[in-house]
This record gives sequence, C-alpha cells and structure tokens, in this order.
Amino acid sequence: MPSLPSPPLRVQTMQEPMIPRVADLILQNPGTISLGQGIVYYPPPTQAFAKLERFHQYPQANRYQSVIGMPALLEAFEEKVRRENGLLLEPSSCLIATAGGNMAFTNTLLAITDPGDEIILQTPYYFNHEMAVGMVGACPILVETDANYQLRLDAIADAITPRTRAIVTVSPNNPTGAVYPEEALRAVNRLCAERGIYHIHDEAYEYFTYEGAKHISPGAFAGTAEHTITLFSLSKAYGFASWRIGYMVIPLSILPAIRKIQDTVLICPPVISQYAALGALEAGEAWCRERIATIATVRPIVRELLEPLKEWCVIPETQGAFYSFLRVQAPLEPMDIVRVLIQRFGVAVIPGTTFGMDKGCYLRLSYGALQPETVLEGVGRFVEGIQCLLKGEVSC
Repeated sequence: MPSLPSPPLRVQTMQEPMIPRVADLILQNPGTISLGQGIVYYPPPTQAFAKLERFHQYPQANRYQSVIGMPALLEAFEEKVRRENGLLLEPSSCLIATAGGNMAFTNTLLAITDPGDEIILQTPYYFNHEMAVGMVGACPILVETDANYQLRLDAIADAITPRTRAIVTVSPNNPTGAVYPEEALRAVNRLCAERGIYHIHDEAYEYFTYEGAKHISPGAFAGTAEHTITLFSLSKAYGFASWRIGYMVIPLSILPAIRKIQDTVLICPPVISQYAALGALEAGEAWCRERIATIATVRPIVRELLEPLKEWCVIPETQGAFYSFLRVQAPLEPMDIVRVLIQRFGVAVIPGTTFGMDKGCYLRLSYGALQPETVLEGVGRFVEGIQCLLKGEVSC
C-alpha cells in the first residue's frame, strides 16, 4: 500500500506553538506559577453573562448569522472605533467581526497574498503572526527593532521589494510592551501609501498603556482608509480570551475576498459569543480601565523586583501591554532556562526564540494573568532562578 503524502512543507517548517509546550511542563510540575501566556486576571463583565442568560430568547439563536457579523454588534463596534479610535468608516472602508484577532490577521493574509509574496514583520514578532504568514505560503521578512524595541524606519523601507504586500505593526506590542509614537506610525503608513502596499496594525492591547503613553490608531490618519487594515480583539481588555471575538476595519476593496475566506473557514463568528460581546461593550472602556489599573499598580513593583537582574540582563523600559522582554547576557539556551525555571523554581516564562529572537538569550515575562500577590511571588521565583543559574549554583 503506498504511503500517504507528508504534511505540506509550509506546515512542516512552521515553529511548534510554544504556549502548549510550556503548558505541558507546567502540568508536570504542580505548583508552578505561570508568567507565560498573555491573558488577564479578570473574567468578562457581568453584562456579557447577562446577555447569555437571555440568549435562548433570541429568535435566530441557533441559526447561521451574517458572515461579517451580527448587525447589532457591527453597529456597536462602529460606534466604539469612531468614539475611541477616531476611525470613521468612510465609503472606502468597512468593519467585520471575526473569531478573534488571530483570525482577523489570517483572513487578511489570505485576502492580500499569493504564495511567495512577502510580509514585513518587526522582531521580536508576535509568534502567531509569523506562523500565519508561513501557513498561507507567504514569506516573513524580518526587520529588527532598536535597543528599546522601537521601529527602525530606514530598515523597514530597505526591506520592501516588488513582492512585499504589507508591513505589520503591533502597538502596544506583544511581546515587548513597546508603544510606538504617532510620528513613527505615520511614517510607516505613509511609506505604505507611497509603495502601494498595506499597513496592517494590530491593536489588541489598545487600552494597556501607562505613564502617559498614548495609543494611536493609524487608520484614523486622513487619507489612509484604502491601504490600512486595523485589527482589534476583545480577548485582552475584556477578559474574552476563550470567547474568540475580534473585529477588523478593512479597505472596501478587499471585502469580497474576506467574505469568501470567512464564509469558507467558519461561516460566521460564534453567535453566542457575538451576543455576549454586545454585553461586554455595554460595560465599555471605563470597565476595562478600572481593571487594567490593577495591572498598572503591579508594573513598578515588577520593575523593582527585576532590578537585581540588571547586573546580568538588559531590561528595556516600555509603556504598554503587560510584558517584560529581557535579554540574559550569558551564552545560555532560552528553552533550557525555561525548563530549569519550571522544574527547579516553580515559575514559567516564554523563550524569546518563539518571537524570532535567536541571536542572544531572551525571555518574555507576563504579569497580567494573575492576582498581584501571585505575580509578585512568581517574579520573585524568576529572579531567584536567574540569579542561581548565572552564579553557577544550578545548571541547565
């Protein structure tokens, strides 16, 4: 009997998802505090659950809905982006609900690329972005950010070729926490307009800014609607990670392609989650910021706890998200450090290699998922573990 075909090369060459690998290690080591996955400590608003209690009364509850989202939810999203982001849906743009921000990004790639086309990512990149680029058969073109994880505009411009289809920016940034200033985002967006390519901007962490940093939506700049794709998610700010609801503002020119793709992949975002999202949006930005304020109080304490590591690590100061992305100045393998931290010190972080940082030893630490006292205990374990490793008291 002939053997079955191997998985396609584009999948074989993708990196293995790191979050499940680390989760398996955590399960094998009970009591581990996870500073790994990028989620928040709080559940969705009560308004979301109240909507679910009435969901069975919704006449279309068990039927497919519009491929681009329920009209009531689209109206709520449109009002939100107008009020909070300055995005006006012009005749040349429109809004679509998706099953999370990752689906919005993958839909976009499928709509704008052919196999072999290029997408410019900044390193460190969000790993699911890089994986999605490879999965659709496109080529990720990696551009290093500077020492503070800010955009290097000249390097981005130099990376553009005739096969480039888009430049991707994420601000506030995962994994670094960097917030890009308005002038940098304007420069990227202008470059995209001049070169006839798209600017894909991911705003999943839009509310997570601190110390006076300002979140900017490039889609709000005048004259940008036809080449700017803006991605949003309820997963972070609304505690909606498992509910899988995101949305995107796109040029009207790619709507036919997006409709084909979304209808083929899932028909429509889960209706019950869309209904819950209506309730979440009733709670609104103020509800989110009240909970994010707790994370804001943890940030300076995390920085203080990490201070002893500055003898051995580079820890840039950033003003967004809920991550610290540090470089260990020692010739160690990041995944080896992760294993030791879990097995010997009961704390989990994510290796920087999964974010494209394979020149040096980087680690991402997340402090958004746990109550403040647990975060501080976890950071304390992390600091102890790194000190012991670098002093030679334990080995990989």
